[in-house]
Amino acid sequence: MPRKPRIEYANAIYHVMSRGNRGGAIFEDDADRELFLETLGQACSKTGWVVHCYVLLGNHYHILLETPEANLVSGMQWLQSTYTQRFNVRHHEHGHLFQGRYKALLIDPDSETYFAVVSSYIHLNPARARLFNLDNQKLADYAWSSYPHYLRPSKRPEWLQVDKVLSCLCVMDDRKGRGWYRRYMQQRVAEIAGSQKPYELDPDWAKSRHGWCLGESSFREKLLEHLDGIRLGKKAASLSGPEIHCHNEKQAEQLKAKALKALGLTDGSLKDMPKGCPEKQVLVWFIHTRTSVANDWLCQQLYCGHPGNILKYTKAVTTAKNRQILTLKRRIL
Repeated sequence: MPRKPRIEYANAIYHVMSRGNRGGAIFEDDADRELFLETLGQACSKTGWVVHCYVLLGNHYHILLETPEANLVSGMQWLQSTYTQRFNVRHHEHGHLFQGRYKALLIDPDSETYFAVVSSYIHLNPARARLFNLDNQKLADYAWSSYPHYLRPSKRPEWLQVDKVLSCLCVMDDRKGRGWYRRYMQQRVAEIAGSQKPYELDPDWAKSRHGWCLGESSFREKLLEHLDGIRLGKKAASLSGPEIHCHNEKQAEQLKAKALKALGLTDGSLKDMPKGCPEKQVLVWFIHTRTSVANDWLCQQLYCGHPGNILKYTKAVTTAKNRQILTLKRRIL
């Protein structure tokens, strides 16, 4: 089965999420949570990772993680397999603890907005899930999050760094800045308490859970270029996922621009041409045989009508002996 690619590079920042197998618990009690944090600290010592924030819930966890070296995959393999072994020994269990592969959403390191969104999303998880009394208790009363350590630096683990999150909110890691952060987060908790749809309260929260990267368009473009190196020497079908989908579309757009230029066409003139004209058939053949973009995308971009036309046009051009088709193929190539 095709697997999603893991994009690794020095100083990358990820929102890492992982759930229990079949939705089951990965923390049975507080001792398990202590065990996980101990294992996470050991992983940081082994890899040089920096944790910016985290939260442990019943059947999943979230970590905002920075990798000074390109070692997310090896570090996560050690973290999850080691914790699984320790969990199984403690509870006399065996087999998988986590559900499939963890998710790692890349965060634009130059965007303070997105960094602040993800960190707030992580720290406010216990409030959205109503894991404490939102009316009578404080967010810091939920112990299994990095948030209490933001307010009490004396108990902060060495591998937890708070400066970047606080600086994104224009405050410092001092008494005044921590007080402001506490009031800010309690205000967000109050908003959640008064909302009937707390998970939809902030439209940016959905972005921090879904997709494959979170950042400006220039950041996304750099990641798509980085995928070229990952895919080198691998079959097109060996990798899948939204990042590969975006990469393929970008590659197809580049081929389309190259072919239009070679044929002396523009997107506007292409749109006005008949859907089965030789030029469109050749364009379909040129892009379809060099990328794995969906037929629907080709139809929309090349104005070819029904998706069923794509294979028909590709086959026709591949076997064509018509002089006009052959001339158009030579001009593109």
